[in-house]
Amino acid sequence: MSRSLCLLALLLPAWAAAPPERQFENHPAVVLSNDKLELLVLKQGGALASVVLQDDSDKLNPLWNPARYAREAGRQPSSRAGLGHFICVDGFGPVSREEQAAGLSGHGEAHTRFWELKSYGRDGGALTLAFTMDLPVVQEQFTRTLRMVDGENVIYVESELESKLGFDRPVCWAEHATIGSPFLKPGVTVVDMPAHRSRTRPYGSNARGQRYAGGVDFTWPVVTGLDGQPIDLRTAPSAPSGGHTTTLLDPGRRLVFVTALEPERRLILGYLFRQEEFPWLQNWENYPPDGRLARGLEFSTQPFDVPRREAISTGTMFDAPTYRWLPARSRIGAQFLLFYARVPEGMRKVDDVRLEGGKLTIEDRTAGKTLVLSASRPL
Repeated sequence: MSRSLCLLALLLPAWAAAPPERQFENHPAVVLSNDKLELLVLKQGGALASVVLQDDSDKLNPLWNPARYAREAGRQPSSRAGLGHFICVDGFGPVSREEQAAGLSGHGEAHTRFWELKSYGRDGGALTLAFTMDLPVVQEQFTRTLRMVDGENVIYVESELESKLGFDRPVCWAEHATIGSPFLKPGVTVVDMPAHRSRTRPYGSNARGQRYAGGVDFTWPVVTGLDGQPIDLRTAPSAPSGGHTTTLLDPGRRLVFVTALEPERRLILGYLFRQEEFPWLQNWENYPPDGRLARGLEFSTQPFDVPRREAISTGTMFDAPTYRWLPARSRIGAQFLLFYARVPEGMRKVDDVRLEGGKLTIEDRTAGKTLVLSASRPL
């Protein structure tokens, strides 16, 4: 190779043929990492299955792992790759008989499809993975790009949904972010968000194990229990139970957040995203007797995971839309960032998360504690 070609090769981005791979709970996954974090992304559905701190000797993954739960309980893990934080698009909830007959599964097609690699490599101090999935039943294409920058405890995620149809259509889209034990610990791990208005899910006849009434408006985080006593939803209870609520995130903010803080281990997992793209935060609680807890921090275009017809027929709730429009043969996008880091001693809650000037600032104003993380990319 000539000297000029060698110089050109050094200046161009170092795109590799394929990212490194690893098995996660018998599912193929790719590995993205920098000096702060290691992330595993499943090749089926693109789920974010595991995120750990590089310097954590315990390698504690805060994300839900139902396969591990099943194995520890002596059950056969499901073959479905619904692990950690998975994508629900286009669809979030059960399907109709007609949709099922047409081949559409619950929570949309994306989480069941294997993705195709678009690009992978390093450009300067940033590592990038981009993949795409065809969604043949709904005739859409989903593309996702993940970036990690050296020295940052942040993962940047950009997504795009393209319609192959010649007419405008409503779509349902959720990021099914879910945390689990041992990171999720009763009475210890706390969830915070900039809440505006909240409502419990109408349960109907399916009310077993619920600790509060269905279809009731309340002010986050306190809801009235079935016994008339107040319940703080920020923490999981010690007794087995379940529940499901939705919260309209503060419409006065451009960027909104949800965080899960484990103060004993001084660990925080959080998401920051645009309120106009995902106005709703669903709090799904699954607290069984065996202590293998799971809790959804699901940010979405709709208040609850319901059939498509119901989401669209509802139209609005709390004066906010319950679906999103995808114009004919066009694309819409969404962005969020995920962060995972250690917090200062004594931080007990999160009052605010801000992205300004290349910094992500997380504040507990009551305790006077602040965590500042490098975050070089805007939202």
